[in-house]
Amino acid sequence: MSYKFSCQLYFYLSSKRSLELKLYESKFIFNFSKQDNFMKDRKEDKLDLENLQDDVGSGNKILFEDKEVSAEVKDDPGLIPTDLPVLPLKDIVIYPYMIFPILAGRESTIKAIDKSIESDKYILLVTQLDAKIEDPTFENLYQTGTVAKILQVLRLPNGLIKVLVDGIVPATVTKFHSNSFIKAQVSVKFNELKEDTELKGLIRQATKKFKEYVNSNETIPNESIVAYDNIKESDRKLYYIASTLIVDVNKKQRLLEIDDLHKQYYEVLFLLTSELEILHIEKDIDAKIYTEMQKNQRKFIVQEQIRILQDELGEGVELDPDLIKIREKIEKSGMSDNILEKAMDEFNKL
Repeated sequence: MSYKFSCQLYFYLSSKRSLELKLYESKFIFNFSKQDNFMKDRKEDKLDLENLQDDVGSGNKILFEDKEVSAEVKDDPGLIPTDLPVLPLKDIVIYPYMIFPILAGRESTIKAIDKSIESDKYILLVTQLDAKIEDPTFENLYQTGTVAKILQVLRLPNGLIKVLVDGIVPATVTKFHSNSFIKAQVSVKFNELKEDTELKGLIRQATKKFKEYVNSNETIPNESIVAYDNIKESDRKLYYIASTLIVDVNKKQRLLEIDDLHKQYYEVLFLLTSELEILHIEKDIDAKIYTEMQKNQRKFIVQEQIRILQDELGEGVELDPDLIKIREKIEKSGMSDNILEKAMDEFNKL
């Protein structure tokens, strides 16, 4: 639990995909693992931990802003190009329906962003296999990512580029190729949603487990339950749960790679159950430690009270039952006077 950081996660909570959704009003704080040193190297592509509300008017230059986001993309895979620039991610998986700020500092990443803006604004977000690699090649990228649309690009005073992306749909890479930046030929994964009885049961069970998980985890705000309840679409509910889970990146990636929505729900239920077991064990450990500390503290207080009473009644009076037994054993041991005197001297030091 020590390798965590807090970042701002922006979600669509409406059926319309538009910047007029007031992004900052649908802000929730979540935790992701292994991000302690995220802001140290400006060559890395990193998540921004600052408040996006402070972007405009604080010395940052808006390079691009998309005022309207089309709702037709979700219904027509033909609108998404089959060849997309790639934006590698470190230690995070971005799902569909997530609006997320990313800091870009690598030259190849900035070129990929420029290419996206010049064309259709679409870009493929793919997580690195090894986050320690500074300049990843396509050999260090997963084969499944999320097609996103760039909503806004800001140039910060420190020279970094902040990109606000909107996750749209999962996509499988059929082929990587690169020149000055990485590109990928993709096959978009549009799953047909079938609201059958099994899926309803899975959603109900996942909802129950998710609420228990949020209530058991002190690092996740309870407001996220309210946000979850406002979501109606079954796939959006799934990705909301997945984005909230504090698990390893490879587990999050595994969920993105599954094609069938039913299987995705089974996977997220497995993750929720596993994490709940860990949380319960952690609470049991904390309770045992607390009980032991309380016991030791009570013992210390009693011993101090005995010492105070001894001081008030005189040194010759012994109140500790254990010490009384030791004194009796020494006195009844039959030692010679010289040895008995030395034993009593040592005893009085206790």
